[in-house]
Amino acid sequence: MNHLPIDHSDVPIRLFKSDFMEFFSHISPVAVTIIWLPVALFFLFRSIAEAPLGRFPFYIPVGLLIGLFVWTISEYLLHRFVFHFAAKSEKGQRITFLFHGIHHAQPQCKTRLVMPPIVAIPLAAVFFGLFHLVINVLLKAPLWFDPIFSAFILGYLTYDLTHYATHHFPMRSGYAKFIKRYHMQHHYKTPNARYGVSSPIWDYVFKTKPTE
Repeated sequence: MNHLPIDHSDVPIRLFKSDFMEFFSHISPVAVTIIWLPVALFFLFRSIAEAPLGRFPFYIPVGLLIGLFVWTISEYLLHRFVFHFAAKSEKGQRITFLFHGIHHAQPQCKTRLVMPPIVAIPLAAVFFGLFHLVINVLLKAPLWFDPIFSAFILGYLTYDLTHYATHHFPMRSGYAKFIKRYHMQHHYKTPNARYGVSSPIWDYVFKTKPTE
């Protein structure tokens, strides 16, 4: 995506002729939090409520760690192979531009920094189905489903809010400063590398962090 011109204006680039479709291409981090935090809390509280009495439900904290881990690799793979997919056809290029190219073309647009529900909800449904298949059907471990899926959604929410913060918050110290600089390098220096947004760990694993 390094061939896309960068527009630093605060006027969003229009994507659709339809006002209805254009409206749903914009979203704020507050709206994303209102939508997804209750979902994550629902599965977390349900896992606690359904825990067997009389013994510590170790699968809940372990499941939360597993869910966060799965999110980190999902974040990397989605960003690298879906959002940065090198489409050949004109239609494919249009789709990838709508998904993520617009963000590289206009990286400071405040209403296109977090994933709109029209994209996030179908993706969440796909992952819900995959988790159900693996955990409930294949592994036959239904008690693990709720904490893992809860943490996965929390991981996604953390990613979206971190992404917004890297573009619009000062983040002048510690890890916040590091991750902001890391993401800005993805935009302005190495758009085909540094795919981690909330964490760079998988860039190290898959060697997509360039040598300084």
